[in-house]
Amino acid sequence: MKRNILEYLEQTAARYPEKTAFANESMGMTFSEVYQASRSIGTCLAEKGYGKEPVVIYMKKHPHMIAAFWGVVYSGCFYVPMDEEMPEFRIELIFQNLHPRAVICDGDTQDKVRALEDFDGEILSYDEICGYPCNDLVLDQIRQRSIDTDPVYIVFTSGSTGVPKGVAACHRSVIDYVESLTEVLGVTEDSVLANQTPLYFDACLKELFSSLKCGATTYLVPKQLFMFPVRLVEFLNEHKINTVCWVVSALTMISSMKTFDKVVPKYLHTIAFGSEVFPIRQFNLWRKTLPNARFINLYGPTEATGMSCYYEVDREFEETDVIPIGRPFKNTEILLLDRDDQIPPAGEPGEICIRGTALTLGYYNNPEKTDEVFVQNPLNHSYHELIYRTGDIGKLNERGELVFLSRKDYQIKHMGHRIELGEIEVHVNRIEGIRSACCIYDKETEKIVLFYVGETDQKDLVVALRKKLPRYMIPNHVYVLERMPLTANGKIDRLKLRQINDEKKRRK
Repeated sequence: MKRNILEYLEQTAARYPEKTAFANESMGMTFSEVYQASRSIGTCLAEKGYGKEPVVIYMKKHPHMIAAFWGVVYSGCFYVPMDEEMPEFRIELIFQNLHPRAVICDGDTQDKVRALEDFDGEILSYDEICGYPCNDLVLDQIRQRSIDTDPVYIVFTSGSTGVPKGVAACHRSVIDYVESLTEVLGVTEDSVLANQTPLYFDACLKELFSSLKCGATTYLVPKQLFMFPVRLVEFLNEHKINTVCWVVSALTMISSMKTFDKVVPKYLHTIAFGSEVFPIRQFNLWRKTLPNARFINLYGPTEATGMSCYYEVDREFEETDVIPIGRPFKNTEILLLDRDDQIPPAGEPGEICIRGTALTLGYYNNPEKTDEVFVQNPLNHSYHELIYRTGDIGKLNERGELVFLSRKDYQIKHMGHRIELGEIEVHVNRIEGIRSACCIYDKETEKIVLFYVGETDQKDLVVALRKKLPRYMIPNHVYVLERMPLTANGKIDRLKLRQINDEKKRRK
C-alpha cells in the first residue's frame, strides 16, 4: 500500500521516462525530467535546512511549477501554490498566515515577492535550484522518516470573513482520493487531459495526479482560450485531448455559444464536471454532440481532498430533472443529517457530511474554524471520529442516489416562505435563450435578485417564471449581463454579483 504520493512519480518515471507528463502550448516536461528536477529541488531545500514546514511556490502557471510541487514534497516540506494573477491583498494575507521561510519563484514573480512587507525569508529561483546536485542519501532518509499523515500541500479557499483559509491535506487523503478518482474516470497511460483551473486550487489535482499515477499526459490550457470557445475546442483537438474534468461554467460557455455548429471536440470520450449544477438544457447539447462519450458528475469539497462522490450518467434527463451526484468514492461515507443531527426520513433533505480517510487535516493555523466544521460524528458516541460538515444540502432520490439541492447559505426566508435560490436558478436555466443564471438575496432590501446571460428579454423571462414558480419565488429585480463574472477557478462569482447589485442600488 502506498504511503507517499511521490511513489506515483517514481514508478511512472521508471515505466515511461521519455513520455510527456505536463505541457503547455509551447513546451513540455517528460516524466524523467519532472523526476530529476523535483529531486534536485528537494535536495536543495533539505540541505538548506528546510523541513516539515510550508514552502510557497509563487510562479506563473507552467510545467515547471508542477515539478516544484513534487520537489517541495521530496524535501519533507509541504507546498503552498500561489499564482502571479492572485490579488496582492490576498497574497499578503496568506503570507501573514503562513510565515514561510522560503519561496520558490520564477523570473516573473521574484520582484513581487521582494515587495511583500511581511516576508523576510529566502527567495529561491526555480531555474537555479532545478539543477542542484541530487543527494539520494538525504532524500532516502527523509522518506524513511515520513508517514502518510504528513502534509502534502496547503491550498487556500475563500473565507466568509474575507480572510482566506488554508486547507492542509496529507499523503493518506490524497492517495485515497487519487485511487478512487482514476478508477472512476478510467484514466490510463493513453489518457490526454486538459487542465482548466489555476494550479493554486485543489481542482488541478484531478489532472496532475492522474498523470503521475497512470502515465497520462496533462496539457495546461491557456486561460485566455476560455474567452474564445471555438479556439478552445480547436486547442483540444490539436492536442488530441480525450479527458476533461472541468467546472460546469467552462462547459456551458462552449455549448451556449453554439460552438458545436462550427467545431466539435472529436477526441473527447470522458467529460467529468462539478462545482455547480449542470443546466440540463446545456448538458443535453453536450450529450447530443458526443453521444458515445462518458459523462460523470463529481462532487466534493476542498476539505475532503477535492471530490467525494460521483455519478456516471446512465439515462436521459428531462429539463425538470437534476443530475445526481450519485454515491461516495471508496473508503468514504456520506451522512445526511437534519437540524437535530439525525438521519432524515427517506427522500427528505439533510446536510451532507463526510467521513473517511479523505478528510484533510483542517485549516492551517486556524483551530477555531477547523473545530467548527470538523466535528465529532453525532451518530457515534463510542469513540472519537471526525466528520466534515459541508454546509451543502442534499437528499436521496427514489433510486437511492444522492442529489445536491443547495448550499445552506443559499437558503433564505422570503415573504414568510423558506426558499432555495438554486431552485429558481434551475427554472431560469430551462428557459429558451438563457445561457447562464444566478440568484442572490439582498438582505438589506429583502429582495431576490436574478442575474442572467442570454438573448431572452427580461420581461419575457419574468412572464415565463410566473408560469413555473409561486409568486413569493419570483425575483424582485432581474438584470441581464454580457458575461457572468467567474472566480479564478471558473465558478460563478456571487461576491461580484453582490457588488454589482450594490452599485445598481446606489444609482437608483
